[in-house]
Amino acid sequence: MNQAPSQTARPRPYRLAELGLLILAIAVATCAYALVGLGVEGTIPANVYGYAGWLAALGLILHVVVWIKAKYADPVLVPIAVLLNGLGLAMIYRVDLGRDEYLGSGMTQLIWTSLGVVLAGLIVIFLKDHRLLRRYTYISGMAGLVLLLLPLVPGLGSEHYGARIWIKVPLFGSFQPGEVSKILLTIFFAGYLVSYKDQLVAAGKKFLGIQWPRLRDLGPIVTAWVASVGVLVFERDLGTSLLFFGLFVAMLYVATSKASWIILGLGFFAAGAVLASLYFTHVQQRIDGWLNALTPEVYNKEVGGSYQLVQGLFGMSNGGLIGTGFGEGRPNMVPFAESDFIYAAFGEEIGLAGLFVILLCYLFIFQRGIRTAQQLRDGFGTLLATGLSFTIALQVFVVVGGVTRLIPLTGLTTPFLAQGGSSLIANWMIIGLLLRISDNARRPVEEFHTGVLTITEDPEPVPPGAPAAEVDSADAEGAVPAQGRAASASTVDEDAPTTNLPPADSREFDGEAPTTNLPPADDRALKRGGTPNDTDPTDQRPTGGER
Repeated sequence: MNQAPSQTARPRPYRLAELGLLILAIAVATCAYALVGLGVEGTIPANVYGYAGWLAALGLILHVVVWIKAKYADPVLVPIAVLLNGLGLAMIYRVDLGRDEYLGSGMTQLIWTSLGVVLAGLIVIFLKDHRLLRRYTYISGMAGLVLLLLPLVPGLGSEHYGARIWIKVPLFGSFQPGEVSKILLTIFFAGYLVSYKDQLVAAGKKFLGIQWPRLRDLGPIVTAWVASVGVLVFERDLGTSLLFFGLFVAMLYVATSKASWIILGLGFFAAGAVLASLYFTHVQQRIDGWLNALTPEVYNKEVGGSYQLVQGLFGMSNGGLIGTGFGEGRPNMVPFAESDFIYAAFGEEIGLAGLFVILLCYLFIFQRGIRTAQQLRDGFGTLLATGLSFTIALQVFVVVGGVTRLIPLTGLTTPFLAQGGSSLIANWMIIGLLLRISDNARRPVEEFHTGVLTITEDPEPVPPGAPAAEVDSADAEGAVPAQGRAASASTVDEDAPTTNLPPADSREFDGEAPTTNLPPADDRALKRGGTPNDTDPTDQRPTGGER
């Protein structure tokens, strides 16, 4: 017999583990900062104690906020984010020291870090339940599109190096609103897909052994593809275009569990790539610089050449397996080594082994986000956690792939490492959301009846043609009263494969395996334990008899 969630959920060890990892992360980041000064100037920087104290204060304040407001949150997210952010600050400082004129970019980045950590803490404090975000599905979508299109407004947007993705902000200089829009659009994607999952999962004709979706259900993926192409054409931003379309396809697959959506997404991507390479000059230059990087004509081009890419490859080659050491390389030979090519700068000074450690840190963030998604019992939260995790993972793949010449350069920045306030703030907001979601996922069932959180599941989808009156207004919050759930469950959708589920199982994703195949309750704080016939006395869902 499985233990009750209250016996397996232990917040104190979570937070003590987080504190230990956080102290280790701050120590590593401080050592990197000190080694940069020793390598470049032969002495430890005079401001190393101020830097270490500032970074430690930010990390510990966020740790205390999480301990008080989200005591069951994942203990790994904050230390890894602080470690990556601290290493990024050290490398930005190192590149700044190599310039003829010191710009103080590291201090500017530390200020942006402070703002990002504060926003992450505010999310943990004021967002009591992630399911409240589902109320604002379409508002988030509209706000995300507005932010994405703001750089096109005359007099407000500004163009840098061919891309029009910045806006002018008084006192802050320039800001990239597309970084915040990726969070808002992820919320919109999650809310939309969980509401219309039944239509999207409906089977169409079978061809080549694959069950394809119906033609009338292709609207969402076609719309996402057209929007991504629009970003590529009007804002000339290849990276954001790839990120948004890839994110939507990934979330669509998670929502439906149909591989045909992945195949269709790859097909649309291939069609867009061919069209872009034929008709858009800036894309042609990126592809030419990727395929013919070592050709003298392409290497020596002033615009659209491969000088930056080749210098980055030479720098990583110079670093070898263990690197030259902090402050001992020459990352300044690579243009924009502090932003677009900071991954190459790390490759030169900490080597291939160090790059693997950095990638492992990103992998941990992705893994913890996906594990949180698996522990949730509501479809919206599952898709939201998955989407936020994929946002960071796709961004890392696109950046690292471009720097290592696996794919063409896109202009995206490495999360937490690269210089840039917009990206840093957005990524810390993602950490804040994942902290809140993971706290809800691990929280024992009995603690959801405190008046703040109530354990509920997403409403059952309304069958096609059913009157709208069957669904209570509580659907907007992701909660349905027992009577409404029983009524909606009584109408059977012929397209839904419900016959494979146990009678008492009312999980939102009807395509999942039966609950008997899921991990035990001690590994899923919000999952009721036992067999499908067991009943949690605190579970508010209707039993098989009520249905």
